[in-house]
Amino acid sequence: MYPDDGSWTSALTHLECGRCAERYDADVPQNVCRCGSPLLARYDLDRVRASVGPQDIVSRGADLWRYRELLPVRDPANVISLGEGWTPIVPLPSYGRRIGIPGLLAKDEGMLPTGSFKARGAAVGVSRAHELGVRRLTLPTNGNAGAAWATYAARAGTECLVVMPEDAPEVTRKECLAAGARVYIVDGLIGDAGRIAGQAVKDGWFSAATLREPYRIEGKKTMGLEIAEQFGWRVPDVVVYPTGGGVGLIGIRKALDELTALGWITGRLPRFVAVQSSGCAPIVRAFESGAETAEPWPADQARTVAFGINVASALGDFLILSALRDSDGTAVAVDDRDILQEQVACADSDGVLMCPEGAATLAAVRRLRADNWLDGDEEVLVLNTGSALKYADSLRVGQPPRLERDADLPPEATSAAGTAGGCRTLS
Repeated sequence: MYPDDGSWTSALTHLECGRCAERYDADVPQNVCRCGSPLLARYDLDRVRASVGPQDIVSRGADLWRYRELLPVRDPANVISLGEGWTPIVPLPSYGRRIGIPGLLAKDEGMLPTGSFKARGAAVGVSRAHELGVRRLTLPTNGNAGAAWATYAARAGTECLVVMPEDAPEVTRKECLAAGARVYIVDGLIGDAGRIAGQAVKDGWFSAATLREPYRIEGKKTMGLEIAEQFGWRVPDVVVYPTGGGVGLIGIRKALDELTALGWITGRLPRFVAVQSSGCAPIVRAFESGAETAEPWPADQARTVAFGINVASALGDFLILSALRDSDGTAVAVDDRDILQEQVACADSDGVLMCPEGAATLAAVRRLRADNWLDGDEEVLVLNTGSALKYADSLRVGQPPRLERDADLPPEATSAAGTAGGCRTLS
């Protein structure tokens, strides 16, 4: 599937602690730094610059492996792929005008295998684990990450042990089971699942938890690489990201930093916006207080319909906050009611039905425009991180009228003022 003629090259050199900068060998399995912070993959960017340019990328396959020099897998034989990457950027002109941001766009990660952006991290993470000889993976999950890692582990012939909160979307539980993972449900939140999943590490399982291995972020980084390429090797003015563990936001920023160092993009980077639910907003609280790290959100108060961002404590909090402040960005908490309203409003206006986490970014953009943080002339890119179909029970629409089998359509059904069965909930 991928070239084995010697043209496949990864410029990976080492791992580096994101906090203290201590170096680690990239060619043995690693988790976190001795200081407890995430490890980040580093590359020989001079070598990349000398061997490949944007013009070379264009001729490659439409998946995330087109950026192989900036990914950690050294041998193409170890790539575990389901065709992930290269998701569309979709304009939202009607909805954007409605909220005062006519230049609003969405990158739709719901198109990926397993229906969410988690497929990116799983593809690269499982591939690199396979290359390093790891054959037993364990992770806690709010749903989509478990589904993705279980799926890619199955393709790699790797065992996978998943622990998830009982409120995680049921379809993700079924995905994990269908892929042959060992699945356990915990009466608690993602932190509780993490503690339990961590017990397997003592028995020889490798932790693939968020930011506790260094390669999930490299998969998520490809969102940033794609954004730059899809924008013609430039960047939008603002990137708005639903933030739980924050790997995607950290990854996009890492990608743009690497592209800047390569000279493939120039100028100012986007302002980053981290979006959380008001029911679980530790990053927002830390940003507003000026803190460099985020105090954990009280576990008994962490509740949101956008389950993927229901993360009370993020290991990479300092990296998220740094990305926001360095870019003159901000952090916004939005209510569940607004998330569900904007989800339907966008689908009604432009036919794009986002998952609750993606819809949270819409609620944030509306708020930022109303507060004049956005002036309306910007090119604003929001990330829809998954398919709304995984959250069908949370979709707030009415019930369509029922008809007898021999009934006629009522007059209002075909009138100019009709509303598609009368099931819309918003004007």
